[in-house]
Amino acid sequence: MDVLKRLDEIKSDFEEELTHCRDAGDLEAVRVKYVGRKGELTGILRSLSGLSPEEKREAGKRANVLKNEFAGSLAEIKERLKSERAREKEGGLDVTLPGIRHRMGTVHPLTRTMARINEIFVSLGFRIAEGPEIESEFYNFEALNIPLDHPSRDAFDTFYIDREYLLRSHTSNVQVHVMQRQSPPVQVIMPGRVYRPDAVDATHSFMFHQVEGLLVDEDVKFSDLKGVLSVFCKSMFGEDIKMRLRPHFFPFTEPSAEVDISCIICKGEGCRVCSGNGWLEILGAGMVNPKVFEAVGYDPEKYTGFAFGMGVERIAMLLYGIDDIRLFYENDVRFLEQFI
Repeated sequence: MDVLKRLDEIKSDFEEELTHCRDAGDLEAVRVKYVGRKGELTGILRSLSGLSPEEKREAGKRANVLKNEFAGSLAEIKERLKSERAREKEGGLDVTLPGIRHRMGTVHPLTRTMARINEIFVSLGFRIAEGPEIESEFYNFEALNIPLDHPSRDAFDTFYIDREYLLRSHTSNVQVHVMQRQSPPVQVIMPGRVYRPDAVDATHSFMFHQVEGLLVDEDVKFSDLKGVLSVFCKSMFGEDIKMRLRPHFFPFTEPSAEVDISCIICKGEGCRVCSGNGWLEILGAGMVNPKVFEAVGYDPEKYTGFAFGMGVERIAMLLYGIDDIRLFYENDVRFLEQFI
């Protein structure tokens, strides 16, 4: 029916023009055009007499429905424009409305801790180096003097992708890449993610973060390593902190040591955090094994060096008094908001 089609067109045109109304004058012009005495909808209602009874009944019903809808829409827009004018007179700001609280973001504690570690070593002359997280056995194990029968190369201790490639289990792989590309002197730190198939609990995760360091040059001594780590510990945990080195074994360093600091909770007196002995282990270190130099083409008779590595989560847990590593990864806003 042509009349019904025309009514749909009038409805569409009305709604379109209504969206462009910016003041009472615009609104009145729309009202007159569509529902005024000579308006579009009024004209349709007056023309119904020429239709058959059935068409008149259907078209009349549709026209009256539109008339009521138009009246409601006009009244709604009129009230909105009236409110806007009132706000403009008051300066455009309703001071009685409640404020909108914006949630503040912050740097994640792990990101903050890693940035601080990097900052300390960069101030000591180290530069930051990065490398692949998917690595070959040569870079992750063989070049670091980790033999085929070493437990860490077992499938239970490493995420293997295939027979040759794996997810790196430490950032030591970057040391090999750097030494292959650069002749001594070398002085770099290597931050990044590492992966090990550990069962997740309060102190273990299958993914965590490390920062490792490497310094290679002529006549580098163990005392240089001790001096660098002493500066790091005091810068990271405070000038009153004490540091000690305990003999240990790592395939890629010889001699090797575990590095402890005096407990930052009890100041070395003994507490639950340090298991009563007054010391907390924070990292491993040692002099680079000559076999590593041979693997990358360095002359072990000419060059010496030291390396160290630490878990960022371990450092962050000590700094912030966190007793469960899983809190770092759960994205619980209640936990993260403590670091704003």
